[in-house]
Amino acid sequence: MRKLSSAQARRTALAAQGFGGQRPVDRVDVRHVRRLFRDVSLVQIDSVNVAVRAHYMPLFSRFGPYQPELMDSFAYSRREVFEYWGHEASFLPVDRHPLMRFRMEAMRPWRSIRALMEEHPEYMSEVFDEVAEYGPITVSDLADPGKRTGPWWGYGKGKISLEWLFATGRLAIADRRNFTRYYDLPERVLPAGILDVEPLEKAEALRELLLLSAAATGVGTAADLADYYRIRMPDARPLIAELVESGALVEVAVDGWPKPGLMLPGATVPRALSARALVSPFDSLIWFRERTERLFDFHYRIEIYVPQPQRKFGYYVYPFLLGDELVGRVDLKADRAAGKLLVRGSYSEDGRDREIIAAELADELHLMADWLGLDDVVVEKKGDLAGTLRKRV
Repeated sequence: MRKLSSAQARRTALAAQGFGGQRPVDRVDVRHVRRLFRDVSLVQIDSVNVAVRAHYMPLFSRFGPYQPELMDSFAYSRREVFEYWGHEASFLPVDRHPLMRFRMEAMRPWRSIRALMEEHPEYMSEVFDEVAEYGPITVSDLADPGKRTGPWWGYGKGKISLEWLFATGRLAIADRRNFTRYYDLPERVLPAGILDVEPLEKAEALRELLLLSAAATGVGTAADLADYYRIRMPDARPLIAELVESGALVEVAVDGWPKPGLMLPGATVPRALSARALVSPFDSLIWFRERTERLFDFHYRIEIYVPQPQRKFGYYVYPFLLGDELVGRVDLKADRAAGKLLVRGSYSEDGRDREIIAAELADELHLMADWLGLDDVVVEKKGDLAGTLRKRV
């Protein structure tokens, strides 16, 4: 069995995720978005906009400043990607749609759907008919959208119905305006011919998704590969064994990993890698927290739902990648009214050189502020890195 050091595994993962190359000297364009999706396979979508919404950040992290409309255009005008439940809500390349149809067909009604179908058996069909006639539309355009039942996910019956029709593939997301979803028929959203492609059987689709996961992770355990597309381990485990037996995946021993790593044959293991990036909490590099700790010795949890007095690092914290390691973290907020990028807290990892981290991080923060159209970076006092970073900023 081939052996990898922990540093080799780390560099392999970073290279697979598109880190370590030179950022373009000219503008970021469609070629870079296509490369992003070739590297990471899918991009997670999230609504939190305290600094910048999560799906805009991966392209910036890897390639630098760009016009955010470029990412939107890929989904809603160019139609090169589509929205679906890949790893949570995600953008996926449109040719992956046939791989997702088994998931759409296997969807089972959740409790709110069962209750709605029992109480209002005709309502779902009425919603579908409205979209078919008037789409693209959002929930507020429905004749009877229903009332919200609470904050966050306290959806009314109109939103519940639209989401169910989307989850089962009967509707697709045609657009977003101020992050609000607009629903329409798939044949009016997806490029011609995609719906004519024969969907794969579940096992065949899962094999393809696991191979895509292996390419995107570079090296990962069976759990890493399964988590990437949210595949259940009882489904993934026998398929991974088949892929290893056929030679489509190879097992490797990674120093410090209790379980074997899995790679594509011929996957690149860089001898060196130099990267610098602020990484979104929902970036595919770190979204599986167990893997993040195993790869980088970096314990990370998002604290959005933690009461403020109990937060250790802050509300919306970005790890800082430098070289081939995660060396620090910053809690960021874009104060758009004041034109400032606020660093609410800044922290270095144990044993790191704070002067080096602060110098590189200051440059990256200014780059991010410029990208977001903010005039200044303000470092607040919280965190062991704050004093050194404030001097550099």
